[in-house]
Amino acid sequence: MTKPPALPKPDLHTVVEALAEASTTWTDMPLGRREFPSRAALAALVEELRALLFPGYFGAAELKAETLRYHLGARMDRVAHGLTDQIQRGLMASDATCTDCSERAQSLAHAFLARLPEVRRLLATDIQAGFEGDPAATSPEEVLFSYPGFLALTNQRLAHELLKLGVPLLPRMITEHAHSITGIDIHPGAQIGERFFIDHGTGVVIGETCVIGRNVRIYQGVTLGAKSFPLDAEGHPIKGVPRHPVVEDDVIIYSNATILGRITLGQGSAIGGNVWLTRSVPPGSVITQSKEKDGMPT
Repeated sequence: MTKPPALPKPDLHTVVEALAEASTTWTDMPLGRREFPSRAALAALVEELRALLFPGYFGAAELKAETLRYHLGARMDRVAHGLTDQIQRGLMASDATCTDCSERAQSLAHAFLARLPEVRRLLATDIQAGFEGDPAATSPEEVLFSYPGFLALTNQRLAHELLKLGVPLLPRMITEHAHSITGIDIHPGAQIGERFFIDHGTGVVIGETCVIGRNVRIYQGVTLGAKSFPLDAEGHPIKGVPRHPVVEDDVIIYSNATILGRITLGQGSAIGGNVWLTRSVPPGSVITQSKEKDGMPT
């Protein structure tokens, strides 16, 4: 067997220089200011928040009525400190001129925590929608513990509150962590009403500017996406422009339907599986593949 020729010895000093040079191309922020949020710490904080929202189901298992407030208070204190640190890191990574990051981070963390009761209320309606909407669900607890759609939605509802407060980086990190676990991609900017249920869930995509009403149910593989991206004079995408669907109350969207653009699905409509839809439909519509293919009115 012929011995392969020896590879030339690389100049690792040149490699280091190239990497060091590349590290300065994205930002002018000095290295000492680059204190980014920790993915691991943020994931742990979300689990702490899950235990705050559903004590006794997540976190300490030995909770009793007489010790509940003590455990919640202690956990709240840990979350407040940890979240303040991660928000401060996000602020420092996003703004090189930030001189009051510590105070702002603490204020933002406390404002976020004050919204937890409303998040808990919304999630309770989502659990009930899942239990009522899936005949295979044997109890609300099964939805809470087992359904990937509910896990992804919990992360999104938490991330959405942080986004509304103007917290940088953390909201998308939280939803993308759920995305990596469940295969469900919900942007933190999406506005989602109560009693939202994602059945099965794998492959669901919900875009940044989606507005979803009350009592909406969607199945696996559904995309609520953008049809196109408006560009500025230099050809760059314009951020934040409404470009995703509006889904009104009581709509059902079946598996692998693709709904694109700033269109409206009218209240009470049903969108069939594998439909490709780029037009608004009036309330009470029933849209199927065959109707779309033949251009038939709904």
